[in-house]
Amino acid sequence: MALRLPSQFSTPRHRRRGSGAAAPAAASAGLSWRRSLAADALVSSGCSSSPLASSPSPSPGKSHARPLVTCTAQAPAAANLAPGTPVRPTSILVVGSTGTLGRQVVRRALDEGYDVRCLVRPRPAPADFLRDWGATVVNADLSRPETIPATLVGIHTVIDCATGRPEEPIKKVDWEGKVALIQCAKAMGIQKYVFYSIHNCDKHPEVPLMEIKYCTEKFLKDSGLNHIVIRLCGFMQGLIGQYAVPILEEKSVWGTDAPTRIAYMDTQDIARLTFIALRKENANGKLLTFAGPRAWTTQEVITLCERLAGQDANVTTVPVSVLRLTRQITRFFEWTNDVADRLAFSEVLSSDTVFSVPMNETYDILGVDSKDIVTLEKYLQDYFTNILKKLKDLKAQSKQTDIFF
Repeated sequence: MALRLPSQFSTPRHRRRGSGAAAPAAASAGLSWRRSLAADALVSSGCSSSPLASSPSPSPGKSHARPLVTCTAQAPAAANLAPGTPVRPTSILVVGSTGTLGRQVVRRALDEGYDVRCLVRPRPAPADFLRDWGATVVNADLSRPETIPATLVGIHTVIDCATGRPEEPIKKVDWEGKVALIQCAKAMGIQKYVFYSIHNCDKHPEVPLMEIKYCTEKFLKDSGLNHIVIRLCGFMQGLIGQYAVPILEEKSVWGTDAPTRIAYMDTQDIARLTFIALRKENANGKLLTFAGPRAWTTQEVITLCERLAGQDANVTTVPVSVLRLTRQITRFFEWTNDVADRLAFSEVLSSDTVFSVPMNETYDILGVDSKDIVTLEKYLQDYFTNILKKLKDLKAQSKQTDIFF
């Protein structure tokens, strides 16, 4: 089916910039996109993968094999926008600002003197901590395109950290929402767009989230927006809840028997390097991959946490074969398809792969010294010393059975 942006997306009357004659009417801006949906398969830009056989209209609860994500959409054509009110280069919009990475991006931006606006979905518990830091919070939802344009008024740069929640269909936010956001950014003359993706996403079309990230990269490139794509390997912060806290609380630590190696990086370093890239003209249009100084296996991370905590971990190992079987089973039921999509990503992380890349070229582009990047040893040592040890002592004194972080 053909979808076109509402008129308010393609006629930026409130803010028009550029050189030369005034732009033609909205239709000439070319800000439309076409896609087709076949048996709930997504079709987007520049990517393809072989779909699995599926029934046209499966009934709820009945088994079926779900097709893989494929992408072939058209990016918006370049618009000739007339001169208008200039926008300060320090005005940025952070999308996904309440997440693990997004909140660090917001903090770094504020510390460096940027005027930060955060796009936050309406929620029962407002993101008051962002306001307390000094950011402006605006309510919008990527799954509702009509809410997006107002958030972009007066914005110079968009930093896109958003990823759909685990309970949401992946394509709703990570593809359809991102397409709408990029189109709005193009229509409204946004000067730069930063998109966070996943390392090696182009090599795993069988994983919906990775395929969508790769398709979004291509859609953004074809849009003509001045952009930077940053692929990430893994966050050090994620290891705290996965390994450090369970070890201190003497609870089970879950892992797999795969020799996967991941070069985890501190999200504070990711945020810092992002703003260095924003100020570097030679980073425009680049595809950068951020990786930590060393790639670690699950067992190596657990061993490091055990040493720093001073106690052994209760490790429960899940064979990769069990993870793979679970994914295949969940594929058979319509109501578990999204669970299967998430398991597909977990399966890649549990395979015999290395999520890392040499950073020498990236350091040269950004003018960064590798010695300034936090190592996993240093990060976990600081965490255990300054936080978890104190909480552990507090727990022992109060004889509480549960502590929530």
